[in-house]
Amino acid sequence: MSVIRPARPGDRDALYDICLRTGDAGGDATGLVRDPELLGHIWAGPYPELYPDLAFVLEDDEGVAGYCVGAADTEEFISAFHRDWLPRLAGSHPAPSGPPANRDEELLRALHHPEEVFRVFFDGYPAHLHINLLPRAQGRGGGRALIETQCEALRERGCEGVHLGVRRSNTRARAFYAHVGFKELHEHADGFYFGRTLNP
Repeated sequence: MSVIRPARPGDRDALYDICLRTGDAGGDATGLVRDPELLGHIWAGPYPELYPDLAFVLEDDEGVAGYCVGAADTEEFISAFHRDWLPRLAGSHPAPSGPPANRDEELLRALHHPEEVFRVFFDGYPAHLHINLLPRAQGRGGGRALIETQCEALRERGCEGVHLGVRRSNTRARAFYAHVGFKELHEHADGFYFGRTLNP
């Protein structure tokens, strides 16, 4: 049996682990990075700290098996990331001095330049979210329940729409997002952005 609940501070390690184990277009990125926390520093960790009311986890009998985190205003999120999140990490995770030479350096650049990662120009879709589930939790309705929980929380904030990105190779996720009410907004070299309207 699984339940959805707000994320708690004690969930931090589980969120980082899930982010890593789904960080390769839905597959395990453990062998692709030297620092196993870099992915989490960008796509998981900031949200429960900056927007705890928009951070939810799916918990089953084995523990936390998935999460959905988001921000109601992506432009404001980038400012908060620079102001309130990056200073905690900049000393231990300095930006690369030149063009990134490997995956870790690419992630370090992303950490120091979130404006290059998070898209803000989708009219009508100011919010964004990230959702990741471990394989044991997939295909059981938990992903849809997390999405609906997040969308309702964003709707309660008066948000008109939400977007997310997905890698081109993650065909399963693309089908899932279409199934839960998202439509394609933009295609780029590496993948797609999808959006969902939240107005009643």
